[in-house]
Amino acid sequence: MKKKALSYLVLLTLVIGLALSGCSSSDKSASEGKSGDGKIHLKFMHDWPKGSSTAYYSLVDEIIKDYEAKNPNVVIDVEVLNPDQYRDKLKVLAASNELPDVGLTWSNGFAEPYATGGQFAPLDDIIEKEFKDQFVPGTVESYSFNGKSYALPMEMNITYIFYNKEIFKKYNLEVPKTFEDLKKIGKTLIKNGVIPATVGSKDGWPASMWFMYLADRIGGPTILTDVIKGKVKMSDPAIVKAAKEIQNLVDMGFFVKGNTAFSNDDAKGYFLNEKAAMFLTATWELPNFTTSPDVPQEFKEKVGYFKFPIYEGGKGTDINSYVGGPGLGAFVAENSKHKEQAKDFAAYLVKEWGKRSVEEAGILPATKVNTEGLNVPKMYLDVLNDINNATNITTWFDTQASPNVSELHHDLITALFGKQITPEEFAKQHDEALAEEAKKNKQP
Repeated sequence: MKKKALSYLVLLTLVIGLALSGCSSSDKSASEGKSGDGKIHLKFMHDWPKGSSTAYYSLVDEIIKDYEAKNPNVVIDVEVLNPDQYRDKLKVLAASNELPDVGLTWSNGFAEPYATGGQFAPLDDIIEKEFKDQFVPGTVESYSFNGKSYALPMEMNITYIFYNKEIFKKYNLEVPKTFEDLKKIGKTLIKNGVIPATVGSKDGWPASMWFMYLADRIGGPTILTDVIKGKVKMSDPAIVKAAKEIQNLVDMGFFVKGNTAFSNDDAKGYFLNEKAAMFLTATWELPNFTTSPDVPQEFKEKVGYFKFPIYEGGKGTDINSYVGGPGLGAFVAENSKHKEQAKDFAAYLVKEWGKRSVEEAGILPATKVNTEGLNVPKMYLDVLNDINNATNITTWFDTQASPNVSELHHDLITALFGKQITPEEFAKQHDEALAEEAKKNKQP
């Protein structure tokens, strides 16, 4: 496998440099707050930039303004980064014990070291007082460790293949029922000079969704979770076969060329600009395909979606099994100087998010949604219905894994899509990292 040009140490140095030089996309940095103004300043950090996540950004901005209006003695100092910058900066801030008062965290393996390491404050009191029985079952548990809950869930996402209905109609293509059908669609599109699917594999995680679904459909819905639990190895034949199928798709030209240099936003542009027929992504993109004023209505009317097709002969025979799970949740820093106020803001943020997110921004919250009377595009009602009828939702592998394993997984996915590593070596390196992680966890 070819090593990335920047080592992780250099990457962290760059992140620190950006933070110190003020080059991040901060909207109201802490330094802009007047010193000695007598107000409580809460630092809040999130990863929904205005340009690429307009609906999310606007909703959060609106909620913050409302909170400040209701609490004139409080100022929320906001910093906004893209998801990959956010992950890196969170690590840097945690290492120096300088997390923001309130921030966002992914669930499971990502959140665990922060929670068990004393960085995140337990929020069971807030959940009991403000959110009793309001969260979708299973979401709070994704942020719970050693009997305590460390974040308030904000999102619930599942993953689909979104497609351009006009392109499909032009070439007489129908929604695929099997993986072989999907490959036949790819061959027809390639023959006619159309990119079948766009994907950004530079950062690993967007492309990993293709791998996760193939592992689900070939090896069964629990296979990747069983890897995390130590019940199955990544070298299991079904998982290696999933990796081989990824490279078969690469070889046939199914994915946009040069995707190992593309971020998720780069890849998304090919779909939004109708240069690619399909885009595998999660329901966090629904606003772009339905309600966003930044996307032409003419394009939005062309977008449909379908569930990842069944793999003939595979163990994952239920098309209602999804890759997805809780997205981001709001945490409060354990060492916040204004912890109770930070908890109050976090609770307000998540509660208002749940009330406003579907109708105002087209976002699926982690709180329960009553669909009766909802004034939203039909696609939302269909997705909410899919979630209600899902037989399984496997949380993303990289979210379940520890940060170290997750980071390696992203690198290996990039290498897999770039044909820089064999499926067997892909599996072997995962197994070695997981074994090392298990060994560390056993140490007293």
